[in-house]
Amino acid sequence: MNLANVLTMFRIALVPVFLLALFAGDGHQVQWRITAWVVFAVAAITDRYDGRIARSRGLITDFGKIADPIADKALMGAALIGLSVLGDLPWWITVVILFREVGVTVLRFWVIRHGVIAASRGGKLKTLLQSIAIGLYVLPLPHWLDWLSLSVMAAALVATIVTGVDYLWQAVRLRRSPQP
Repeated sequence: MNLANVLTMFRIALVPVFLLALFAGDGHQVQWRITAWVVFAVAAITDRYDGRIARSRGLITDFGKIADPIADKALMGAALIGLSVLGDLPWWITVVILFREVGVTVLRFWVIRHGVIAASRGGKLKTLLQSIAIGLYVLPLPHWLDWLSLSVMAAALVATIVTGVDYLWQAVRLRRSPQP
């Protein structure tokens, strides 16, 4: 156990707390939505720092390599599905994003003998845009700001699709490359 892994486990533990706050009351009570947003924001910010701490302090572990992406997907998946269940986010957006996330995970396993598909800058931008977009959907904003949530989600969707295609291309290239 080290600080980076503790932060990752903390993030995993925040997922059910986030869901409880998101669905509290009727799922649309302002105080609970703000609480859900705070929990989501803490988890998303923690994601940014656990990896940075692990790399800067030489604390990278096999546990962290496995648990960190699980924590990311659990938080984002729970938020997307929760928002869709509440009727705040169209299901097709949730399906597109989750399909890409599962697809990239499968691709990484498909090529694991040939090499590693590392997270790209585009992938990190995608995660940032998704986090901001989801945060905007969770936060009870006035309706006149709906354009902001929609715009950021549209940018997140574009980044999601473009990086998904990029990772697919990387996977195909790795599989076709000669083995040493």
